[in-house]
This record gives sequence, C-alpha cells and structure tokens, in this order.
Amino acid sequence: MTIQTADITRPDRSLVESLQHIGSATASGELKRLGIRNAFIQGPLAMTPGASIVGPALTLQFMPLREDLYPANAEYVDPEVQLHRHVLYHTQPGDVVVVDARGDLTSGVFGAMMMTYFRGRGGLGVVIDGAIRDFGEAKTLGLGLWLRGVTPNFHTQTNIFPFAVNVPIACGGVTVMPGDLIVADDDGAVVVPIALAAQLAQKANEHVEWEEFSRLRLSEGGDLRRYYPLSDAARPEYEAWRQAQG
Repeated sequence: MTIQTADITRPDRSLVESLQHIGSATASGELKRLGIRNAFIQGPLAMTPGASIVGPALTLQFMPLREDLYPANAEYVDPEVQLHRHVLYHTQPGDVVVVDARGDLTSGVFGAMMMTYFRGRGGLGVVIDGAIRDFGEAKTLGLGLWLRGVTPNFHTQTNIFPFAVNVPIACGGVTVMPGDLIVADDDGAVVVPIALAAQLAQKANEHVEWEEFSRLRLSEGGDLRRYYPLSDAARPEYEAWRQAQG
C-alpha cells in the first residue's frame, strides 16, 4: 500500500492563544456571521467532561475496506502500513487529531498505546467520527476525547482502513483542512478555517466580553430584553463597565 502523508502548516501560536477562551458555541455562532453556515462537527460527543482545547488539525482519512489495498493482517508483517500511526508521527505540542472514520462504531481507530504516545508528544485531543478502544485507560491520559463511541475492536478489525494522512477530510459532515483550528469543549467540536481565524478571534472576544457583562446583570435580576442580546440602550452601561474592568 502506498502511504499518502504530508505535514501541516501550523498558525502562529499567538493566533491559537487568541481563541483559547471563546468556546465552541461562540465560535460556531460568530463563524455563522462570517459566512460559514455550519462549522460544527456532528456526531462526535465530548467524552472527557470539562476538557477544552484549541489547536491545529492533523487529519486522518479512513476508507471502506478493500482487501487488495489493505490485505488482512498486513500490519503484523509491517506495522508501518498502519497509517493511524503515521498521523501521530507528525504530532507537535498543541496538535489535535481529526479523523474521518466514516461514523463506524466497530473499528477502534486508536487504543491506549497510541493515545499514550500522542499525549507524550504533546497532543491535546482527538475528534473522531468513529470510535476508539481502551477507553477506560485513554480517558485518564489528560487528552480531550470527542468520539461517536467506543469499541473493543482494533482499527481494521471490521469495515474500514486508514487511507491518507493530512489531506482534506469530511468529519461529521464538515470539511476539515489540515492545519485548520479546532475549538472543542463540552458542547462539541468546531472547525475554524485558518483564513478566518483572526477575524473570529476579534469578534468572538468582543462577544465574550459583553456576554460576561450581561451574565452579571442577569444574575442580579436584570431585564432579559435589555441585556441579552446586549441592547443599544444597555451599551453605554456596558462600555462604562468595560472601562472599569481595565
């Protein structure tokens, strides 16, 4: 089998950090206003409650199993044909692996050993339109896990096989380009096109600021119509609060 793999172009660290505190819900909403109708990766659920990550996407594409391209037990003759290994070889600190596993819940894309290696290389988390195995151990590694499910099977035990690394993929109905930024938390995972990341950071951080003010006023019994969304009538009050916060 020919190994199809390439490295990614990672954004400047300051751009990643500018998106650290906005959350997937704000990212999704503001991307909609920037013209991206749906950036939400549908299917994978947050399996590590409280995990919140932002990082560039390493991508892995699976295809329906075809025996002439991926013979049975090939990986035991030569483990290097296991392309799910190769995506992890590219890991740099802060990376996120995003996998098109075709929604298959019977193939464990990664197990605990692979995830331990990924974590040791500085990986932040995985978003998989499919499953992993060894979940009991994997969830203790400190990685963020967004998955459709879990399985006892290994990665090619059933219907799919790894085909390409760091190519454009369709994950959960969304196109993910290698190097796109992933914002993921308890609400799910969102794809941020790298060309829109700086605009998103500006608009989303403004959104986070006025929401913080509005949340405070609503907790004090303020009028929902005045404070959410922030009305023009409340904006001078917000600006005064913002200046007071420095």
